[in-house]
Amino acid sequence: MAKPKSTMKQVVIDVALKSHNCKRNSAHRILKGNIRLKIKSSRSFHAYCVDCAKGILQGDIAKIQNLLSKFD
Repeated sequence: MAKPKSTMKQVVIDVALKSHNCKRNSAHRILKGNIRLKIKSSRSFHAYCVDCAKGILQGDIAKIQNLLSKFD
């Protein structure tokens, strides 16, 4: 049986191994040991701090709910 398709790109929550800036807002610093959201973009990953990640995921949830409502 075929594997169901997914609209989500490769998304991972992990722990930062070194300190770096958030991709969405460079004023947000992700410190070593902090959890972060990583989203695959082309051949690399973009890392987002918890605050930005929550906003991104909430926006995606709203988009998916809007799409689902169109099937009713």
